Amino acid sequence: MKTVLGEEFDAFIAQYDLPPVRGLRVNTLRLSKERFLELSPWKVGRSETLDEGLVLLEEAEHIGTHPYHIAGLFYMQEPSAMSVIAEAGIEPGMKVLDLCAAPGGKSGGAAARLRGKGLLVSNEIVPSRAKQLARNLERLGVTNAVVTSAHPDAVANALPGYFDRVIVDAPCSGEGMFRKDPQAIAEWSLEHVASCAVRQRAIMESAARCVAPGGKLIYSTCTFSQEENEGVIEGFLSDHPDFSPEMTRRLYPHTCTGEGHFAARLVRSGSLDRSAAVGRKDERNAAKKSSALRLPDKSLERPVREFLSASVENASALPLCVYGQKLVYCPFEYPDELASLPIVSFGVEVGEFTKGRLRPSHAFFMAAHGLGYRKCFDFAPDDPLLLSFLGGNTLPVSESDAEEFSGCFCPVTVSGFAVGFGKVSDGQLKNHLPRGLTVGSYR
Repeated sequence: MKTVLGEEFDAFIAQYDLPPVRGLRVNTLRLSKERFLELSPWKVGRSETLDEGLVLLEEAEHIGTHPYHIAGLFYMQEPSAMSVIAEAGIEPGMKVLDLCAAPGGKSGGAAARLRGKGLLVSNEIVPSRAKQLARNLERLGVTNAVVTSAHPDAVANALPGYFDRVIVDAPCSGEGMFRKDPQAIAEWSLEHVASCAVRQRAIMESAARCVAPGGKLIYSTCTFSQEENEGVIEGFLSDHPDFSPEMTRRLYPHTCTGEGHFAARLVRSGSLDRSAAVGRKDERNAAKKSSALRLPDKSLERPVREFLSASVENASALPLCVYGQKLVYCPFEYPDELASLPIVSFGVEVGEFTKGRLRPSHAFFMAAHGLGYRKCFDFAPDDPLLLSFLGGNTLPVSESDAEEFSGCFCPVTVSGFAVGFGKVSDGQLKNHLPRGLTVGSYR
């Protein structure tokens, strides 16, 4: 670092005597930054790396179990890491691939820029991390995402030349984590740096195959080593003359409010011909799609109609399909070849069919799809009844609500934003919050 930074080294190393910086990204799928600032109980400041980014200016205990976090109003994200989405130039309607996506910070930021239009494929090779990624996108209300758990080569084989933007937030030696994670220091070694660089180059090879002509590849790490940053980019460009650099950016703890990050944006030559964006259709893949994703058949119409008519207003035009035993909301176009990949989640799960009935899903009530519900039970963030619900308990309802909405599935909201749902029955709102999402306290 002395060699890289020269006279700036002393300012750089002095930052490691200071506490780490914590930040959050306002989820603009839910609300504007201005509205969040009106609601926020924490002191925050502006982040210079992303317009919807904020920096915490005070200790925020239990922020991860606060109702506003549960409702997906924000995502905790290191401030300098937010710069990747700012540099990606994502616009509504694009096809975006986040190739190394868990836990979901970059995917959530990309989804916010897509505004529900286009397609986001979020891939994570480790299945357990892919499930956590899917849960985070669910909490944020993303409707146009497919979460896959595949090797990068498999993604490239299935969807060559398909994406307008490909994000590679590569696994790295984590030097930018030193200030906030002692484990990152313990795991660091020169050998680890070298092995990371080898893996990063391999991932970039797969990523390049996914970029459409005229599309862009965004590479980032949270490390400072030249081997994993400029070295990877220089080697990649040498092997791929059809890509050219548009931007490289290094952030350090002493040059930004954050822990530091590296990002590069590369553009592929040519112009997009969407009809040639994926390979010739494979009959085997097409068969997989037809068996995995289909329209609800007549035997399923009744439970779907009963649930929607009892709970949702003006739901007749919802684009719905069946994936396995699940009814899903999929307001986006997708290529047939996507079905050849291991899919963790597809669109938004509306519910699961069990013995001829539809068991509604938490994801549907969390989705930022703008539907009107027949009834919502809204609370302030410090209301004891809300805390009771988040703890997994039933809630009392008024006699009039019990009579009018009996049998209805209704969302429970905080300041108008859903945290879960329940069913009105026997004068109560029966809690349907998934067991793993209940919390004891957010205070």
